[in-house]
Amino acid sequence: MPRSQTSPTTGVSRRHGPIVEGLTFPSRFVGGPMKPQPAVADPPPRPHGELSAASINHISRLAFDVWEDASTVTRHQRAQATRGILQYLSTHPGETWQERWDASPLGKGLIKANSLGARRTTGLAVTPGVRTLFCLRVVRPSMLAFRQNQLNNFTPLFIAAQNDPLLVTFEEHIAAQELRLKHQREAVLDMCTLLTYQDVALADVTPESILQYAHDNRLARCRLQPGQPASNRLFGHGMWTALTAMGRFPRSTPTTMRAAMMRGQRTIEELVDQYGVRDQAVRGLLVDYFGRRRADLDYASLKQLALLLVKHFWVKIEQLNPTQQGLRIAPDLYTRWRETIRLKDDGTHRRGQDDIVISVRSFYYDLHTWAAAEPERWAAWVAPCPVPPGEFHGLGVRRRKGTERSADRTRQRQPLLPVLVEHVESRYDHARLLLERADQAADGEEFTHAGTAYRRVISESDQKRLRHGDAVPTRVLDLDSGELRHIGTEEEAAFWDWAAVETLRHSGVRIEEMCELTHLSIRQYQRANGEVIALLVIAPSKTDRERVIPMSAELFHVIASIIRRHGRRGRPIPWSAAMTRTTRSGVRRCRSSSNARTVRSARRSSTPAPSRR
Repeated sequence: MPRSQTSPTTGVSRRHGPIVEGLTFPSRFVGGPMKPQPAVADPPPRPHGELSAASINHISRLAFDVWEDASTVTRHQRAQATRGILQYLSTHPGETWQERWDASPLGKGLIKANSLGARRTTGLAVTPGVRTLFCLRVVRPSMLAFRQNQLNNFTPLFIAAQNDPLLVTFEEHIAAQELRLKHQREAVLDMCTLLTYQDVALADVTPESILQYAHDNRLARCRLQPGQPASNRLFGHGMWTALTAMGRFPRSTPTTMRAAMMRGQRTIEELVDQYGVRDQAVRGLLVDYFGRRRADLDYASLKQLALLLVKHFWVKIEQLNPTQQGLRIAPDLYTRWRETIRLKDDGTHRRGQDDIVISVRSFYYDLHTWAAAEPERWAAWVAPCPVPPGEFHGLGVRRRKGTERSADRTRQRQPLLPVLVEHVESRYDHARLLLERADQAADGEEFTHAGTAYRRVISESDQKRLRHGDAVPTRVLDLDSGELRHIGTEEEAAFWDWAAVETLRHSGVRIEEMCELTHLSIRQYQRANGEVIALLVIAPSKTDRERVIPMSAELFHVIASIIRRHGRRGRPIPWSAAMTRTTRSGVRRCRSSSNARTVRSARRSSTPAPSRR
């Protein structure tokens, strides 16, 4: 899938990945170990024969005969709607119905079927005719054209028209799962939609085709509903899980679609090849070098080292001298390279020049050292280090200035810490009390909270969910501003903002360490006198040492609130990775606004150093 460059703003866009072409928001689900690819059927399924060039009368007759369980009136209306849409398509160029469909605005996804209006002779809508063409496999719509139209009862009509026992088995498997009725219907609809727009049978569906469906579906929704948060949702999780349980996928396939879409750590070859090294001999050397250094570095440090040595050093050397052979760098070439790293790609001054030069010098000196012990492997690459000794004059001063700038940012923000704490506490309290008051109100009931008048709103779709025993979101209408507020979502966001700030403030841990906290991080120690002390185990992050922090009463209250949040409504505590993901969601805004460092520094400056183990 094509990508575009990310804008150098905050850590939010870097965290979520680049902005994909066609999307209006950055997303981290743009690549992974498994590449999206449509399913292929040879030949394509045609349960009622090849209809690409069939007559209007023949297709209309099929629309009447296929679904025999419907009433006669419904079958006649379906046949007439099919005739109407075929007559519309016949006005467009093409030898087959598929060609005419692709040439029409309806097939291009520019208009909806109901915008064509009802037929003048019968007054019937043509949207059921479009649904019939999809079910009979007369035309193959694009995802945009499919999502453009609201096709009621598409799932049962499509399944009945396919005569596919495997599809019926899939539907029965979904129905047997302990899922909410909404999710069951969603999984079956996703499968029918995939089979329709990719023109395949269920036996042809692959994990790659489901990933393709998820991305195409999201692109179509972003175009039809720009700016809507729901457009970012990736559909297809239910059918992925069901097909995995049915044994339709290879054993090596990840059990969840999320695992298949997350890239994870790159291999050393991928870290090097992403920058496009032309000299394959040097490329092999860099791969071997990083493989040797990998035992001493964590993944983040290895990734940073690849950035410095490959992108900022060797790739730029090849750009300045395309005929460069080996690692022997001429002094004039080094001088020109040194000038290129003074500025970033956006023209601003680069403060990390010393890190690049130090990595280059370490690279050459490592080869010198290793060649003495393993000459057969490294001696051929030994060359004079191009970095002159004078490059590091004033390095200590520059590093002290960098430390001073970081400390100065903390000093500027630290007086604002009480304001931040008061804000997150009051915001969470307001949202929590409003949610409690709204949950007690009936549909249409008006009430006042904190001087603002609200009205509880339960939509018609919410009423349907309540009749099926499903939970519905709590929404209230602000009578002063006229804004419809999803107070449940607001309360959830306010809680995790409060939990993130309080955890950082009372523990002094780093953001990465806080994101790795799970319920397994909570321990206890009992003294000889029977006193029990709550402990918080911090996994190694910047250093290789595990830490154990005695929890204060305030920190214990925050951790206990998080556990109660996960275990509310009688649910068990989720497994560690799920809790970690939820904790990360609460720190995104804190990370992007640079408040996290201030909160952490305030803790470290006001309390003794935590005990270590």
